[in-house]
Amino acid sequence: MRIALIGYGKMGQAIESIALAKGHEIVLKIDINNAADLNRENIAKADVAIEFTGPHSAFANVMKCLELGIPVICGSTGWLDNWGEAKKYCEQQNGTLLYASNYSIGVNLFFELNTFLAKLMRNHTDYNVTMEEIHHTQKKDAPSGTAITLAEQVLQNIPGKKQWVNHLSNNPGELEIISERADPAPGTHKIKYSSSVDDIEIIHTAHNRVGFAGGALLAAEFVISKKGIFGMKEVLGL
Repeated sequence: MRIALIGYGKMGQAIESIALAKGHEIVLKIDINNAADLNRENIAKADVAIEFTGPHSAFANVMKCLELGIPVICGSTGWLDNWGEAKKYCEQQNGTLLYASNYSIGVNLFFELNTFLAKLMRNHTDYNVTMEEIHHTQKKDAPSGTAITLAEQVLQNIPGKKQWVNHLSNNPGELEIISERADPAPGTHKIKYSSSVDDIEIIHTAHNRVGFAGGALLAAEFVISKKGIFGMKEVLGL
């Protein structure tokens, strides 16, 4: 598989390392210094593009890949206000787009566990649910995309919670997400149900970026020769 890496920071480098070890080829590396190299001539050398940049550039990069006819795997968060437009354009172009707020296999299993626990807790109104997420200081968006996915799952299943907020809250209708930035934390997410008699917690802690990078590469392998819009549920058969 020939891969174009759009974003060559720590995540892009981790993906490169795993891809090369698996016998894949990196044919294009795009970062802030050579953005103009994301063009039709260069992208034609690749089978798939993997995009990990930031919230301010991700949407434009995704749209450019769809315009150029290359399947794109996007792991950037903080840009989903434009998701509807990207999805519509992908359908118009008969393109291929796979997005996930987190590519770690463990996190995607954690998503399933979070949904299951929220359903179990639905009628136990004496418990209050709160969330916490910790990431490295270079993480630009807060709360994290993973935390937002977890929060939306809770909101879908706990009737008393109407919206999430990224601060301490005494409003029972608000799901509190506390964000902390500390190095070298790759990512920790905690969901806690508290009552006057006990607490129930589920926690996912990433030890490094290998899980995220490996999952993104797995997603890239999955979309080859496919058309449409996908997520990690399809990749993992969940």
